[in-house]
Amino acid sequence: MVQRRRGLYWATLEGLGAPRRALPIGLVSATLILSQMQLTPHPASGPLAASMCALFLLTAPYSWRLLNPAGHGLVRGALRVGVYAALGIAVAYVITVPLPRWLGLGPTLLASDTTWYISLALFWVGGWGLGRDLDFEEHLRRERERAEAMEREAERARLLALKSHLDPHFLFNTLNAIAEWCRRDGEVAERAILKLSSMLRTVLSGVPLTAWSLERELELCAELLELHLIRDPEMFRVQRSIAVDTYAHRVPPLILLPLFENAVKHGPAAGKRGALSLSIHEGAGRLRILLENPGEFRGLRDGGSGFLMVERRLELAYSGAASVQIQGHEGRTRVTLNLPTGYDPGTHT
Repeated sequence: MVQRRRGLYWATLEGLGAPRRALPIGLVSATLILSQMQLTPHPASGPLAASMCALFLLTAPYSWRLLNPAGHGLVRGALRVGVYAALGIAVAYVITVPLPRWLGLGPTLLASDTTWYISLALFWVGGWGLGRDLDFEEHLRRERERAEAMEREAERARLLALKSHLDPHFLFNTLNAIAEWCRRDGEVAERAILKLSSMLRTVLSGVPLTAWSLERELELCAELLELHLIRDPEMFRVQRSIAVDTYAHRVPPLILLPLFENAVKHGPAAGKRGALSLSIHEGAGRLRILLENPGEFRGLRDGGSGFLMVERRLELAYSGAASVQIQGHEGRTRVTLNLPTGYDPGTHT
């Protein structure tokens, strides 16, 4: 409890120091101090006014936040308001009546037997206003965090289904091809079944995870390509240029799989024969992954979700520090991922 109160106190002072509050507080305080000094030409009048403003800032907003009656019921809420009111009376009276007398000051703008209630009103209203504003800000921050957490959970729920998604046409065609191979070539059919089974097992193992090694991701994508090539060994060839330790980098599971699916689907599987090329390089604190397939990029297709899903997942996993781009390049389609190195998305989702 003591630690919580201490945390609330320092959080209150930090909130009061924010520019949007510090500037108007400084303006009002400076006006009161200058008015006090002009109306009471005594060396202690200015320091007294400054002390009053400082004491107000150090006690009033925090007191209201600590004693905030909201959510405590009628009786307990009334008691808290009463304690806050009594505290205001004590602080305002001591600093505006006995203290000026001890300093040898006569009546002043902010401190006298007949005007101390002005300081009391400033304490009550100012403390309530600033404390209430800080509470609203804290509540808004928590609600935003809660909304973001709920958004992540909702996105995660969608991704749990999307992660296990393989192109249904590809999957159905593969199963139909396996059925055909069972009659013609049992060995090829067996290889295809084992490869498809291994791939689906890897996909399902990645569903509950938030991150795994880049090596594991590439192995899954390689299985996808091999499964395509079992159906048609001449469909495409793969060129790789990997200059990083793929075991050392962690990425969200299945983040590359939709891109590899699209590369085959809209490239070789659509009649655009040629090489699929993959290059991975590291530099300036970034991991750059380039995937190219034959066929000029003509814009995102209506109904396509693969690229948009990757874009959304990167935004959530890396808090905006990662990006993915797709563009045409010399008659081919190029997808570029830029990921921060040394950043584990498993600890940020």
